[in-house]
Parts: sequence; structure tokens; C-alpha cells
Amino acid sequence: MRRTRVEVRWLLSTVLVCACLPAPSSLAQRDHSRDETRTLTGRVFSSADEPVQKAIVYLKNTKSLAVRTYISDTDGSYHFPALAPNVDYEVYAEFNGTRSDTKTLSAFDDRKIFNVTLRLHSK
Repeated sequence: MRRTRVEVRWLLSTVLVCACLPAPSSLAQRDHSRDETRTLTGRVFSSADEPVQKAIVYLKNTKSLAVRTYISDTDGSYHFPALAPNVDYEVYAEFNGTRSDTKTLSAFDDRKIFNVTLRLHSK
């Protein structure tokens, strides 16, 4: 009889602990609804203020040193989605021997969408 009481107590304590934990589906919903990524968009212009198609836009993660690239569209636009919120990024563009200044996206800036214009000039 004594052994049965111990088993019952253990079973009840296990059930109580499990009942206090959130359901896995609610954890997934909470994480999914809290999208903390950032997006960088912008346009590349020549020194004559013309949009530059096919400029290579470089985006460097200063934490991991990983570099992503984007080839600008016909209107000079570029787009980098899903950027980490706690990382600084450096962005610049190059086209036919010309390069823009490097711009920095700071981890301290809490905006979700950044719009950065890159203007090419001779090296």
C-alpha cells in the first residue's frame, strides 16, 4: 500500500508540472507573431543622379563577416530582407569601376525598415 501512495504522489506531481508548462503550439505562435527582423531597401544612383541598373550592392554582417549581394533592378533599387536586429551591417555599391560610400546600419537603431540611397563616385 505504501508503494502505491508514493507512485500516486509522483504521478500527481508530474501531472502538475506538465500542466504548468505552455503547450508547444502556443510557443510556436508566440515566436512567429514576434517578427524582429529588419529590412534594407534603397536605390543606387550615378554621380549624375541617374538610377543605375545592374550595380552590385554589397551587404556585410559585421559580426559574422558574411557578405550578401544584390544586383540592382532597372530603377536602381535593391532589397535585403530578414536582417538580424542585433547586428551592425555595412552596405555599399559598385558599378564599372565606381563605388559608393559605405553606409552603416546600426544594431542600436530600432527601425524595422531602412531606406538607404547609394550614390556612386569615382574611386
